[in-house]
Amino acid sequence: MNRLHLEWPFFEPEHRRLAQEVWGWAQKNLAEHPEADLDSTCRHLVRALGEAGFTRYAVGGQAYGGAKESIDTRAVCLIREALAYHHGLADFAFALQGLGSGAITLYGSPTQKARYLPKVAQGQAIAAFALSEPQAGSDVGGLATLAQREGEAYVLNGEKTWISNGGIADFYVVFARAPGSQGAKGISAFVVEAGTPGLEVAERLEVMAPHPLATLRFQDCHVPHAQRLGQEGEGFKIAMQTLDIFRTSVAAAALGFARRALDEALARTTTRRMFGQTLADFQLTQAKLAQMATQIDAATLLTYRAAWLRDQGRRVTLEAAMAKLVATEHAQQVIDAAVQLWGGLGVKKGQVVESLYREIRALRIYEGASEVQQLIIARELLKAYREREEVSV
Repeated sequence: MNRLHLEWPFFEPEHRRLAQEVWGWAQKNLAEHPEADLDSTCRHLVRALGEAGFTRYAVGGQAYGGAKESIDTRAVCLIREALAYHHGLADFAFALQGLGSGAITLYGSPTQKARYLPKVAQGQAIAAFALSEPQAGSDVGGLATLAQREGEAYVLNGEKTWISNGGIADFYVVFARAPGSQGAKGISAFVVEAGTPGLEVAERLEVMAPHPLATLRFQDCHVPHAQRLGQEGEGFKIAMQTLDIFRTSVAAAALGFARRALDEALARTTTRRMFGQTLADFQLTQAKLAQMATQIDAATLLTYRAAWLRDQGRRVTLEAAMAKLVATEHAQQVIDAAVQLWGGLGVKKGQVVESLYREIRALRIYEGASEVQQLIIARELLKAYREREEVSV
C-alpha cells in the first residue's frame, strides 16, 4: 500500500508510529478466518486487538484504560484504514468497540465508565450501539422504542434492528423515547447488559459481507435509573455526537478497502498478458488506474481534514459528512474498477477483490446513507449562508 499520506501535516509523529505498528501487526496476525464461525471469529479479533493495545484508542479517558484522555480521531482512522486493508472483519471488530462505547466515553458517569470502559479497552467486553429501528434508520427522530419511568427503573418496549454485534455483545447502548414525545425531543440513552430480562435477540441477520447483526426486541425490559447516560431527554444529542466521532472513521475504512483494491489491480494488470503485452500497457488501463489513485487521494484529504479538525476541538458535522460521502462512493467505484480489471476471476468467491466488493457496499448505507450525507452537507451550507446574510444586513 502507498502510505505517503502519512507524511502529510495532518499527523503527529505518534500517529505515524501508530500507523506503522498497526500495519505490522495486521500483516502478521490477520490471516483469513472461516466465515462459518462468525461469532467466534469476532470474539477472537476483539480479544486480539485488545491484547495488541489497539482497542485502547476506541475509548476516552486514561483512568478507564483509554490511550488518551479524549478519543483521538486521527488514531482511530489510521487504525481502521490499516485493518480494513487487511481484513474487513477486523476493522468491524475494532470500530464497534468505539461506536458501542462512545456514548459512555462522552456522557457516562464515573461509575458507568469504570464499569464498562476498561473491559472495552482491553478487548474483554464487546460493545454495541442500538439506535436503528425497522422504521427509523437515518431518521433518528422517528424511533418508536419507548422508555416508561416506573419507580427506580425505566421499562423499555420496542424493537431495534441492523444492530452490529447483536447477539454477541456484552452490553448495548440503547436509545428510547418517553411516551408522548415526538421527534428529537424525549429520547434518552441507556446501557442495557446482555442477559437483562426482557431483552431478546429476536433474529440474527445475514448480509452479503458476513458480520454479526441482529434484531433486538425489548419487552417490559427493566433498566435501572443508574443505567441512563446523561440527562433524561439528551439521547438525540448523545447519538449525534457519538456518530460525529465515528462517521469520519467509516471514511477511513473505505480508504483501506480502496487502497487494497488498487494494489490488487496493479498486481493483476502488470502480470496479466494479453495481445502480446501486459494489461497495464494499454492506455485504457492506465487511465483507469490514474482515476482510481486520484479518487483515493481526494477521499484521503477529506477524511484526514475532518479527523484533524475534530482533534482540534472543532465541530465537524459538515466535514465528516463530506468525508464519508466521498470516501465511500469513491471506494465503491475503485473496487468496481478493480473487479473489472481482474476480469472473470474478479467475481470468483475467495478472490480479494470479490470480497472487497461485498465489504464496501454497506459502508454507503450505515451511519447515514450517502443521500443523508448530501442532506446534511446542504443543510450545513444553507445554515452558514443564512447566518452570514443575517450578519451582513
